[in-house]
Amino acid sequence: MASIRDVAKLAGVSPATVSRVMNGTANVTEEKREKVLRAISETDFVPNEVARTLFKKSSKTIGFIIPSIQNPYFTQMADVIDRAAKELGFRILLCNVEHDLDRERSAIQMLISANADGIIASNNSELQHELSQCEIPVVILDSLFRTKDVNAYIYCNYYQGGMMAAEHLHKCGCRKIVCIKGPQQLFTAQARYQGYVDFCEDNGIEQHSIECDYDFHAGMAVTEELLSSYPDVDGIIACNDIVAISIYKILHKRNISVPEQIQLIGFDDVHLSSLISPELTTIHQPIEEMGRKAISIICDPEGLEKRGKQFVFPVHLIERETTCMKKLL
Repeated sequence: MASIRDVAKLAGVSPATVSRVMNGTANVTEEKREKVLRAISETDFVPNEVARTLFKKSSKTIGFIIPSIQNPYFTQMADVIDRAAKELGFRILLCNVEHDLDRERSAIQMLISANADGIIASNNSELQHELSQCEIPVVILDSLFRTKDVNAYIYCNYYQGGMMAAEHLHKCGCRKIVCIKGPQQLFTAQARYQGYVDFCEDNGIEQHSIECDYDFHAGMAVTEELLSSYPDVDGIIACNDIVAISIYKILHKRNISVPEQIQLIGFDDVHLSSLISPELTTIHQPIEEMGRKAISIICDPEGLEKRGKQFVFPVHLIERETTCMKKLL
């Protein structure tokens, strides 16, 4: 097996220069760097795959940055993205940053240093500068920044979904509808809530809302608050499916029947929403199509030519067992 001295001799540089190139610990001229990488690729100094990664500046890896792996929406999306990437000869590096900006910033830097072929990020806009300055392709999922300096944005018509949810409960006879809105600093939550607000204004319906994180335990606490503040509520719009499930847990604990006393609708249509009993009425997001689109943009050079392009997917209502039309009979 070749040594660092063999690589240095082949490249016509010192062993220290080889070490600097390998570790990225100091600046090396581009000419010397290319000589070292070429020498590495021609020897057994490092595994061939690593050498090719350094030389070609490609690792056949795509980073997927998510805010929380505990949210079933992101685990389901990760599964789609992983399968789509494997079909094209790529692998996924999942970065679960747990809503921590420092961890997310570190993940971005790590992926760049590792010669990742692209980043798919589902986050808010606080790190839009870092993402817009990346030298590798970036696709933003479930968000929309002001900058066009990323390759693409992929999201759903969340506003339409908010209107659909409110309209459905209204058609089901609900007259005291409370919207549990997501964190309003998030693009997804703002758009869903605005759809609810506009439907209420257009139909002369009084608005009622409480803010909640996209989190199961937060949903349980907010439901207790909701029932105390609005004892006559007969319809609840949840900010996502996992919060809707937490709402049902509290209602069941209090012997409040669903949908007879309170009707309930979620958002996302994750797999779990059809597995619980009663099955959850929800607004469907095309998770499969969105994930595959993100991968196709990263892996297709032609898809990277235009920057800032927006791909907006439609949503639709999935009627199940937590809503009904009984009140209209």
